Amino acid sequence: MVFRRPTDDDDIESNEGSADFAKMLEESFQKPTRKLQTGDRVKAEILSFGREQVIVSTGTPYDGFVSALDLLDADGKPKAKVGDTVDLFVTQVRGTQIFLSTSPTAKNLADDLEDAHRRNLVVEGKVEEVINGGFRVVIMGKRAFCPVSQMDARQIDTPEEYVGKRFEFKITQYSERGRNIVVSRRRLLEEQKGHALTAFLEKQKVGDVVTGTVSRLEKFGAFVEIIPGLEGLAHISELNWSRVGDPSEVLEVGQQVTAKILKVERESADRVKISLSLKQTQAEPWLNLPAELEEGRILPGKVTRCMKFGAFVEVFPGIEGLIPLSEMSYTKRVARSDELIKEGEKINVKVKEVDAFARRISLSLRDAEGGDPWATISSQFPVGSFHSGTVERREAFGLFVKLADGITGLVPKSKAVASANFGFDNLKPGDTVKVRVAEIRGDERKISLEPPDESGLEDWQEFQQAQKGAAPKGASTSLGLLGQQLQAAMAKKKV
Repeated sequence: MVFRRPTDDDDIESNEGSADFAKMLEESFQKPTRKLQTGDRVKAEILSFGREQVIVSTGTPYDGFVSALDLLDADGKPKAKVGDTVDLFVTQVRGTQIFLSTSPTAKNLADDLEDAHRRNLVVEGKVEEVINGGFRVVIMGKRAFCPVSQMDARQIDTPEEYVGKRFEFKITQYSERGRNIVVSRRRLLEEQKGHALTAFLEKQKVGDVVTGTVSRLEKFGAFVEIIPGLEGLAHISELNWSRVGDPSEVLEVGQQVTAKILKVERESADRVKISLSLKQTQAEPWLNLPAELEEGRILPGKVTRCMKFGAFVEVFPGIEGLIPLSEMSYTKRVARSDELIKEGEKINVKVKEVDAFARRISLSLRDAEGGDPWATISSQFPVGSFHSGTVERREAFGLFVKLADGITGLVPKSKAVASANFGFDNLKPGDTVKVRVAEIRGDERKISLEPPDESGLEDWQEFQQAQKGAAPKGASTSLGLLGQQLQAAMAKKKV
């Protein structure tokens, strides 16, 4: 063993240490000593672990004792270690012996709940059961009552769904030393919503893009929860660049979406109206038209609206064109677009005109189907030819007679009444009449008719019969040649 001779420095350090200890001891005597009572809450430092008891520092001259079971987890392992600080409650004081526990006493509970009520603090509770008018809630070992109107910020249709769940509450009434406690979850939710709203409005502004969850679908649009408790409305016109008949066509509850803030109207401290747009977070279709959208092209489309003046057809997502009534059919007289097509129907249309600047597209249904009867009007109904037709309608100025699908001509009244055999006054819609083609104006899609000349009718029938066997393959059937041949036949008859 080696011994060291003391030095002068050792004496100095020893004297200084003794002085510091004496000073600390004197200060400790001057401080008032806290007396602990049953129910007090203390922060205690773990000094040592024993098999049955744990010794802790109580902040008083006397250490305390805690059952080791209080500081073990479900697997029997310590939840804390020496040196850790834990929250404990005084359960018993016997002279200098202080016993503590992690569980509060009945006095503790009463004092804490009363304090929470007085200071408007949040407490946690478990919904035990549904009772008349509300719920029985257990809060820190005490039973409280929560009215059904105060359990949630929304209307409650199935109260049973809350049973067995834990929520946070505000104590709205505390009396009789804890025997009468009323709580409200709705008040807390409204307070939280107000705080969240204020924070949201400070951070977000009109034009910002936010994310949210579809919370409700209505006929007029979709509600999107932007933050817990705060919803915005996306009107049905702002859901998609394509026309939407019902929000359920493009969205479902619970779906995550991105939206643009269009408008914010604050109605009160905790109430605000927020207008959103889902479609404006996507590129606008009209800014980049597809190359296939060109005049003369036949495209498939979907009828989105049938109007009195025509029908709108979506040819690409978010891009619609109009079929006017005049472009509906060559063979039928159309008074309303829904006589031929219905909303939601898929059809082919021909692009007639594209005006990207005005965002207007003119479409044709009849040209997409083909078969314009006026294209061969001169060969089918040459001037001077005789035909049987059906009276479509009477007008003051004459009769409209249908010669074929899409071909209707006019017999002027002046010519009709001049023919004694025509019987103009007795003809009515649906009657069959014989007429002769007097004039054709193909560019205007007009054909003028007149009562037939009986002698001419016989010559024309003879000529037609002869033409069937005499006309060579590929021979012209133009108006000029037919007219000349007819005139020659009639002149021969007269001679």
